[in-house]
Amino acid sequence: MAISNEIGKKGRYSLLQNANGEIMLMMNSRLGGPENPRFIYDGGETALLYRSQESSVAFKDIDPEARQPLKSVSEILVVEIDNDEVEREYIVPVRLVRDVSALIIS
Repeated sequence: MAISNEIGKKGRYSLLQNANGEIMLMMNSRLGGPENPRFIYDGGETALLYRSQESSVAFKDIDPEARQPLKSVSEILVVEIDNDEVEREYIVPVRLVRDVSALIIS
């Protein structure tokens, strides 16, 4: 079941949840692979995927239906897509913080 979807400057992303409650984040691929990635979230409309020192991705306007499931898991599966092909996939721990917006530099 899809629980969130957005079209933004860097492309589309989807958050999907299976019957076991596991969450998968599908997004357009980025340059370079992840190094100690973390999904940083505060339970609101914004999240941050820290991929490496050189690469972070902010997700805004997270659907209200996706918020509680995201707060309830300890990790998510990230799948990066390039031209409808899976470029890479990796498990990312979810870290809950007080205010994720304070970590995002505009």
